[in-house]
Amino acid sequence: MPKGQAQSDAPLHSWRVRLLGWRNRILGSKAFQRHAAANPLLRPIARRRAGDLFDLVAGFAYTQVLLAMVESGCLQRLAQGPADTAELAEAAKLSREAALRLMRAAAAIGIAQEAAPGLWMLGRHGAALHGNAGALAMIRHHSLLYADLADPLELLRQDRAKPTALSRYWSYVGQDDGAQVRDTQGYSQLMADSQAAVSQEVIAAFPFSRHRALLDIGGGQGAFLRAVGDAHPKLRLGLFDLPDVVDRAPVGGVSPITGHKGSFFNDPVPQGYDLVSLVRILHDHDDELAMQLLRNIRASLTPGARLLVAEPMAATRGAEAMGDAYFGFYLWAMGSGRPRSPKEIRAMLHAAGFADTRRIATHQPLITSLIVARA
Repeated sequence: MPKGQAQSDAPLHSWRVRLLGWRNRILGSKAFQRHAAANPLLRPIARRRAGDLFDLVAGFAYTQVLLAMVESGCLQRLAQGPADTAELAEAAKLSREAALRLMRAAAAIGIAQEAAPGLWMLGRHGAALHGNAGALAMIRHHSLLYADLADPLELLRQDRAKPTALSRYWSYVGQDDGAQVRDTQGYSQLMADSQAAVSQEVIAAFPFSRHRALLDIGGGQGAFLRAVGDAHPKLRLGLFDLPDVVDRAPVGGVSPITGHKGSFFNDPVPQGYDLVSLVRILHDHDDELAMQLLRNIRASLTPGARLLVAEPMAATRGAEAMGDAYFGFYLWAMGSGRPRSPKEIRAMLHAAGFADTRRIATHQPLITSLIVARA
């Protein structure tokens, strides 16, 4: 940064620090908190802030209630229609008292709702959730993350190469030698189940019709490619992934998928495609491997071809907690990768040799953001 610019920014930074310090002193003042709670104009704000703070404190309990509703089968049973406490207790193999405790907890956070005394139905969140296979798969899978986060400071202090529950599950991460994946079926199925919402966002935002051939790198069982093929049947499709992953992927169908086996770090990226996609791949890898991947892709592309990066990104307005809080700790527990902001990803793309980059808006940036780069 030029010296003059640093000097000119210093007063701005100083004022910002002072302003934030003043705000924090006010919000932390017991007298101000009592005044806000008693003031009719400030009371709604004070209550909302208190509720937000309690949600931060109690959030883990909420997620465990959600997990219990899914794993017990109560959510699935209520998706079929109303059920009383006794029926839910039998389905979940719980005592009536325990089932009632679970259902009241679920109702408190919007997963269930008591339609009449002792008669339960899905709540507003439960109704939105029960048909979302990807969300349900992630909820079941989160038991691994909870185990790793039992002692978050210990997790942060330990060597990231030390095995964790998540790193053992995502055993392909960080491998740069094309090694076979353990539990391929498990991780591929989870990726496929959670891909639908991402695919929908990408297809709605990106003009695939302008391209002739799409190569999806690290595409697992081809869920993203099949979704794109259904929407754009004239597009030629290719999948590049580890050998045992490609062997398990269905490559036929209405929009046939050509399988390419290899390591996308070390093996040449298949050519003949004017569009290459990385869907939730880049953030899985640390900077060195991520740059190696981007350079390998750039070397395979002819001038004018495009690379599409689709993944949740840090510093995304309205989705900040998803980026640096959820994915920040998830990827740390996984032992590889980090959430990156669009600015960071675009800088990496330029460093890898791409000519220009641009962001493409999506309807739900909480699910995915998009960056396209031109070779």
